[in-house]
Amino acid sequence: LFFLIPSALISAELASQAADGEGGIYRWVTQAFGSRWGFLAVWFQWIENVVYYPALLSYIAGTVAYLINPELIDSKVYLITFILSAFWILTFLNLFGMKTYSWFANICGLFGLVLPMALIIGMGAVWFFSGKPIHVDLHPHALIPNFGHLQLWVTLAGVMLSMCGMEIATIHVRETRDPQHTFPKALLISCTFIIVTLVLGALAIAVVVPARQISLIAGIMQAFNVFFNAYHLAWVMPLIAVILVIGGLGGIANWLIGPTRGLHYAGTQGYLPKWLLIENRHGSPANLLILQAVIVSITLVSFVLLPSINGSYWYLNVLAAQLYMFMYLIMFAAGIKLRRIRHKEPSRGYHIPGGRYGTYVVGCFGLIGSLATVLIGFIPPHTVHVGSVLHYVTFISMILS
Repeated sequence: LFFLIPSALISAELASQAADGEGGIYRWVTQAFGSRWGFLAVWFQWIENVVYYPALLSYIAGTVAYLINPELIDSKVYLITFILSAFWILTFLNLFGMKTYSWFANICGLFGLVLPMALIIGMGAVWFFSGKPIHVDLHPHALIPNFGHLQLWVTLAGVMLSMCGMEIATIHVRETRDPQHTFPKALLISCTFIIVTLVLGALAIAVVVPARQISLIAGIMQAFNVFFNAYHLAWVMPLIAVILVIGGLGGIANWLIGPTRGLHYAGTQGYLPKWLLIENRHGSPANLLILQAVIVSITLVSFVLLPSINGSYWYLNVLAAQLYMFMYLIMFAAGIKLRRIRHKEPSRGYHIPGGRYGTYVVGCFGLIGSLATVLIGFIPPHTVHVGSVLHYVTFISMILS
């Protein structure tokens, strides 16, 4: 209510109204507040991903480690080596242009994300309804959140981050058939799919793995291990690990080029050095992609400086969420302003139900959710070793500044 649906609705309205142009978030914000704000928004979108890539790749590394030797999950040397190798390979793949990476990402997404998600949800349902012991309280009273519990709010950053990205597809709006109708339908389907799979997938892990034993980077492998051992199917684990790795790599491939193309478009308006805007013969912003890989490599220092692997993963997720929320704050404000400006124009494309007041309400809900995520990100979790409160707040503040 306060983020996923608002971001989808605002993105759909802005995308359909701008169907004759390019630039995605940059173009929308520029129309509302000017090109400086437009560049700032697309910068936040890009730099958030640069921070998040190591976290996502650490999940993939954890999946591989769980299969080879679970003790590797706690090895910083292993994680750094794996992440650096994987990210530079994916960067090299993206240098060959959009057609190559789109084919790779689509295949990976189908077999590496949808299939294991359906499998773990199905096995979780079988486990629950067969009466086996579960490690999460599912009584009616437990389903009502205790909003007075501070640690409940601390988890908000991770939840919100998992729902980000609805606006990314609009970077390619000119390449889509009938975007005024296609984007709203696609976003509605995406919202439904995301909510259902996130909730049921998380529950499937929680019912079989005790909360304090769940690894942030290998929780899904822990759950599969319990399921397959219980049903005498341990031989399936290597196959599942391969599928999860493929899915994770496909997810990164999908994210790798979109924000970079958006930043490249904004840079052509005079906000980036010309040498960063050079495209190779495949039409890929080669120098920007390489710069991105270099920054990701430097970001990996966090795995050495921070007290634990789970702590590093938490820091990266929180920072990514906060940086992304800055972009969403600007986007929601732009959606409200553009709707106010255009409310007397002839209807074109998709509009949020309720007229301009419907857009105002949806935009304000999104602003509240985004701002709350930024502020709550400064509260350290009790269940993850991230150092002292002073260390945590100082580190987060330093990186954001």
